[in-house]
Amino acid sequence: MTLRANQLPPGLCDTINEYKRIALVFQGGGALGAYQAGVYEALHEVGCDPNWISGVSIGAINSAIIAGNAPADRVTRLREFWETITSPRLIPLNLEGDIFRQWRNQFSAARTIVQGQRGFFEPRFPNPWLVPAGATGATSFYDTAPLRDTLLRLVDFDRINSGEKRFSVGAVNVRTGNFIYFDNKEHIIGPEHVMASGALPPGFPAVKIDGEHYWDGGVVSNTPLQFLLDQPDHPSALVFQVDLFSARGPLPRDMFDVSERQKDISYSSRTRYTTDVFRRVQELRQKLYDALQRIPEQLRTEDDLALIEDYSSSGPVNICHLIYQEKAYEREFKDYEFSTASMRDHWQTGYEDTVKTLRRGDWLKKPDDTIGIVVHDIHRLSE
Repeated sequence: MTLRANQLPPGLCDTINEYKRIALVFQGGGALGAYQAGVYEALHEVGCDPNWISGVSIGAINSAIIAGNAPADRVTRLREFWETITSPRLIPLNLEGDIFRQWRNQFSAARTIVQGQRGFFEPRFPNPWLVPAGATGATSFYDTAPLRDTLLRLVDFDRINSGEKRFSVGAVNVRTGNFIYFDNKEHIIGPEHVMASGALPPGFPAVKIDGEHYWDGGVVSNTPLQFLLDQPDHPSALVFQVDLFSARGPLPRDMFDVSERQKDISYSSRTRYTTDVFRRVQELRQKLYDALQRIPEQLRTEDDLALIEDYSSSGPVNICHLIYQEKAYEREFKDYEFSTASMRDHWQTGYEDTVKTLRRGDWLKKPDDTIGIVVHDIHRLSE
């Protein structure tokens, strides 16, 4: 899977490098996270090197592997992680058809529930319902200690903390309910910060950091996009927003469909709503700037000058929105179905979707500075 130069628009690298900020934003989604690895592989092949990487849940793990390795090693480490935590086929038969693939996936998901996943999490014995309140293991079905060992093996946290790239992962304070981003601009990042971002209850235990306990950021918001857009600086930015759940989908036809659709809507995190709000804010900033320009210079206050300077130094935000589109045979267990076959399918799909996006060279061009934000979505285009 290597992109050839004649498959892509000429001058693609120069187009991408016109932006001051190139960001990868990874949503949470468990086993579907291999899709994000495929996205990164395609970007890596064209020389797109993001300077800000952020994620929630499985997106935080993928982000840490990318930010915590040298460019030449990132795809290899991602593949090592996904091959570590996925399982070979449980049923040796290779019968064709969606129904047979659905059965195999269902068996794989059931095995995950019973056995956990190597290098990631393992079931607690006894079951937490049989453990006294306050005892170790009373608040989660699985122990994530194996994930810590995997992260320490695959991620160079000194590299993350060097500030070579901006790195941020989202989590929720269990006691206060407040959302927090562990950002290497403000925090010394360790495996616990990444694990906290992926500590989805009641499956996984809260992670203790500096006396507080944290759960998966997806409990509140499943994407770090708003955190990136809310930064006080506003440089020109090319953002690859990679979502694993689609806000749009077909009307459910049975109870399995209802469960799946409910999960998709809950975890899609209203990415499009976030971008619409940011667009309105940018339009208001433009109007404020225009109004301040009409004030004679001798009448402008220091606050007026600061606002003018802030807007003058701002740049447009270009968001390339990639969304995993589930296969016909995938059901409500798709995010905890960790078979090797599904992992490879998700990875390949992410790669192919990114290639389609990169071939749209006009999408990657830096918008006019008067435009606050533009969003491109290969899937919306096909609707």
